[in-house]
Amino acid sequence: MNKVLLIGNLTRDPELTTTPSGVSVCRFAIAVNRNYTSADGERQTDFFNVTAWRGLGERIAQYQKKGSKVAVSGSIQIRNYDDNQGVRRTAVDIIAEDVEFLTPRMTNEDGSQDSYAPAAPTGKKKPVLQAFEDDSDIPF
Repeated sequence: MNKVLLIGNLTRDPELTTTPSGVSVCRFAIAVNRNYTSADGERQTDFFNVTAWRGLGERIAQYQKKGSKVAVSGSIQIRNYDDNQGVRRTAVDIIAEDVEFLTPRMTNEDGSQDSYAPAAPTGKKKPVLQAFEDDSDIPF
């Protein structure tokens, strides 16, 4: 089974193109933090190239931009090619089957929702949970 799930931030704006046969294809890259830090305390990051086809690619190109957080599920594809010097290279791509937008949508001044963008701090404090008395006569 070839299945991958990644959560990360776009490292550049998505690039939407069309194949000669008219199929939309969107390419973008995401940066994914590892769960651990190095010996010097820095968190390591991996970078993945992602390809999304047809309507999924069109939606990503329309609503996402550099810095947006996304969850990508899909499969890993490995391809070999020869570079300009004739050296054999290997590339690893993620072929997206589904992409969930994790960055909240921005709200315009008129109250309408616009494109997805990094959430700005609102200055609001998180609510504090209040203790409550235990009602011991509950029958279960």
